[in-house]
Amino acid sequence: MPQSFDLVGKGWGFPLAVDGRGGIGLSGGSQEIEEAIEIILNTPVGHRIMRPEFGCRIHDLLFAPINSSTATAAEHCVREALNYWEPRIDVLDIVAEADSQNPSRLLIYIQYRIKATHDERALVYPFYTIPDEG
Repeated sequence: MPQSFDLVGKGWGFPLAVDGRGGIGLSGGSQEIEEAIEIILNTPVGHRIMRPEFGCRIHDLLFAPINSSTATAAEHCVREALNYWEPRIDVLDIVAEADSQNPSRLLIYIQYRIKATHDERALVYPFYTIPDEG
């Protein structure tokens, strides 16, 4: 196992699951990093009692209209959270755009590089808003 892999780490899988021996399922490598990114983005700031500053401020946009201003704000929130909370990656690009299939969803395209392995990866994070019915 390359020494750089140790910098990526191993941790509890997300969502929590039981492995074949009755223990907590673990994930490692790029899978563990992707799960960590999802945890960061899915956690509104202030929702962790022992670490209230943890998370992503994208949830402040829950009632915002889907437009270019909201997309730009979402990109900023995601970049800020990942740069602060996930030191194992370099964020390369973030693009948020309205989902043509769902008018209350932003699709946030995230490109990043794992620092330890220089592996470039991408994921799409769907962010759902609550449309104004008025």
